[in-house]
Amino acid sequence: MLEYMNKTAQSVWNNCLSFIKDNIQDQAYKTWFEPIKAVELTENTLYIQVPSKFFYEWLEEHYVKLLKVALTKELGPGAKLLYKIKMENKLGNKLPFTEQLPSNNRPAVKPQEIDVPIQNKNPELKNPFVIPGIRNVKIESQLNSNYSFDNFLEGDSNRLARSAGMAVANKPGGTSFNPFLIFGGVGLGKTHLAHAIGVEIKEKYPEKTVLYISAEVFTQQYIDSVKKNTRNDFIHFYQLIDVLIIDDVQFLSGKAGTQDVFFHIFNYLHQNGKQVILTSDKAPVDMQDIEQRLLSRFKWGLSAEIHQPDYETRVSILKNILYRDGVEMPEDIIEYVAKNIKSNVRELEGAIISLIAQSSFNKREVTTELAKQVVEKFVKNVKREVSIDYIQKVVSDYFQLEVEVLQSKTRKRDVVQARQLAMFFAKKFTKSSLATIGSQIGDRDHATVLHACKTVDNLVSTDKQFKKYVEDIHKKLSL
Repeated sequence: MLEYMNKTAQSVWNNCLSFIKDNIQDQAYKTWFEPIKAVELTENTLYIQVPSKFFYEWLEEHYVKLLKVALTKELGPGAKLLYKIKMENKLGNKLPFTEQLPSNNRPAVKPQEIDVPIQNKNPELKNPFVIPGIRNVKIESQLNSNYSFDNFLEGDSNRLARSAGMAVANKPGGTSFNPFLIFGGVGLGKTHLAHAIGVEIKEKYPEKTVLYISAEVFTQQYIDSVKKNTRNDFIHFYQLIDVLIIDDVQFLSGKAGTQDVFFHIFNYLHQNGKQVILTSDKAPVDMQDIEQRLLSRFKWGLSAEIHQPDYETRVSILKNILYRDGVEMPEDIIEYVAKNIKSNVRELEGAIISLIAQSSFNKREVTTELAKQVVEKFVKNVKREVSIDYIQKVVSDYFQLEVEVLQSKTRKRDVVQARQLAMFFAKKFTKSSLATIGSQIGDRDHATVLHACKTVDNLVSTDKQFKKYVEDIHKKLSL
């Protein structure tokens, strides 16, 4: 008993994390272990909190042996690990780490509000996707069948999102992640994955009504319904959908009327076991001008971030494009493109297609020199998305620091200010979540990033020298 007295849940878990981090890839560690919190230590039993049942199941399937070894090193051969599943508006649950979660133990939703569905008094259904005057009530899915799971290549950067998407496709409305929110930067595959889920559902459940729509089109349809006094018909139409996929949900920001109508539609679908899938360029916690009651519903299910693809994934994507188009290309050329186009999948595809076109039209052999010309020209003509790594480099160079020093734990005033500026500009120039920014800039949490941004705002208005720092760095990042 005495050997446990000087240990805390956090200290035990920190030691476990150090061991785990040395035995798995960085991206896997960030995805599956950074969100876990240690909550309690009782003798030889450690309780950890995970964000969803899906998290628990994934850890059980892929990392249970690693967890057991890590915990045994800390607490001895009798060590036990218990989970607490913490979900928004759901009851907690304790589960042994080798026991499957019984379906009747699934945390129950505690609905905050009950909405009475609006009944359509007009016998003729108004379909906002049908040209006025043409009698046709068939609801087309608006899905792009070219976007499938087969050509959405899995990597560390998207494994959580892809795996959860497959689970939703296999059992729409019947998993613990409803809604399913996919978020991440431009061109990383959010829309592709959303379509892939819809396409898979249509194949497995042809009787289900699936609808893909952008938030922009949804908003315009709502505005039209208000003008024509057919708001109830509009709501009733969307209540007929079994699987509703809304792309770029951040577009609803600041649109109070559209948010209100979507709130009612969402509640009805969710309460009736329908599946809602959303995409966004940012996490719910970072969305601005979205009503709190909507944000709380976005958090009911699972929010999965898609990151920039790593080198191995970029190579696989390029090879898949070449295979699809029946084009052969030397391995060194593929590797060159993968090393030099890092920001997103869209730019990667554009670069390799441009290279194929240059070679084909000009009947030139694909060489490293040609690849260099095409990649340089392509990158120049594509609006650069400033990355967190690039921001850290610019800030470090400006203050003549090493990036490692910027990310270190030192509390020296000049380093702290540089670190705060890097966080401030990462929030300003990227669409990354506060948690992602913190993890990439010295492994800090989202609260530290928020504090840094507020500190920079305050100093800009009170310190002329600091204001010049901000202006100089802003110019460099805007070039």
